[in-house]
Amino acid sequence: MHSFHLDIALTVAVGAGVLGVGEFVKKRVPLLERFFIPSAVVGGILFSIIALIGFQQQWFEFAFNADIRSFFLLVFFTTIGFSASFDLLKKGGIGVLLFLICALIVVVLQNFVGVGLATLLGLPPLFGMAAGSLALTGGHGTSAAFGPLLESLGVSGALPAAIAASTWGLVFGSLIGGPVGLRLLKKHKLKSTDTEAPAASEEVNARSIVATKPSSDQGMMTVIILAVCIGIGTLLVNFASSFGVVLPAYLGPMIVAAIVRNILDFRKVSISTSQFDVAGSLSLSLFLVMALMSMKLWELAAVAGPLVIILSVQTLIVGLFAYFVTFRIMGGDYDAVVLSAGHCGFGLGATPNAMANMEALTAKKGPSLKAFFVLPLVGSLFIDFFNAGIITAFISFLK
Repeated sequence: MHSFHLDIALTVAVGAGVLGVGEFVKKRVPLLERFFIPSAVVGGILFSIIALIGFQQQWFEFAFNADIRSFFLLVFFTTIGFSASFDLLKKGGIGVLLFLICALIVVVLQNFVGVGLATLLGLPPLFGMAAGSLALTGGHGTSAAFGPLLESLGVSGALPAAIAASTWGLVFGSLIGGPVGLRLLKKHKLKSTDTEAPAASEEVNARSIVATKPSSDQGMMTVIILAVCIGIGTLLVNFASSFGVVLPAYLGPMIVAAIVRNILDFRKVSISTSQFDVAGSLSLSLFLVMALMSMKLWELAAVAGPLVIILSVQTLIVGLFAYFVTFRIMGGDYDAVVLSAGHCGFGLGATPNAMANMEALTAKKGPSLKAFFVLPLVGSLFIDFFNAGIITAFISFLK
């Protein structure tokens, strides 16, 4: 068997090429567009299938540089920390806070269910985390971040399992949202009270609330802030380890970035979030495709059956929670119905899936200004930050 060891430059080059292939394929397969499968996932899985064939036939195998992947992970989580503006949470009103509470309850439930079912099925409890909130509420990015961590703790096949769970979530989050919303409308006989649909900018990007036109100076400031937060956060992690407290490498930079963001908000310093969005999106795509390129699909075969059982239960729980709990907590009105449909996509897949669920429902039944403001604000600014902390706490307790 030929073994190919790639350094940093070649790892980035191959990763960028695979990402490009994923984008090319995605644009030509409508089903991938419909379920919002990321280009990095499409390209990465195609590459991992090729690697699987090479491994099974004893033709070739690849070994990629892990340092650059770890760096992109730090950049991504630092941008997540910088998005956690509690000033925006306050401005969003009680609706944003209530939906965030709903989302966090689901996060905790997903981890308890994943761990509990994994244990009942004779798998390591930590394997259940791969089918918990890191894969479902967290999505492919969080799966790629925590999958290798779980494998380093002895959970074989955690990364491919988490990626498979995330893909399941994107599909089923889109499939169950409409039926949940329509059933609620029929049962409670509710109608829209809004007279016009929300503007596109309000629908898609809650961060536009504070976004300003980017410039080269703002780009330089973004790089400086990210670099300083990563450096200080790394020192914080190292300092904690000197006292025997082991923290994930990304946690320090993420917390420091959140502190910096809220200090800037408190001092009324105007910033452009678009630069951080670009940095986070690019680093996530490169990190994700590199993680998938390193994925060993042959490790997934042994856990495929139990994984399907766990994910089926998780899908049922999210649907029931949205129907009985999210609807009530969010007010029991038409806006609550739309948010419940969105929560199915949000809790299993990603914010774009939730937006698609809500758009499909409101296109037939009428607009919901509140829903299209609340959900993307929680999805864009807060859920990843809190989810990462909860996942870390669960893993620390279980390992």
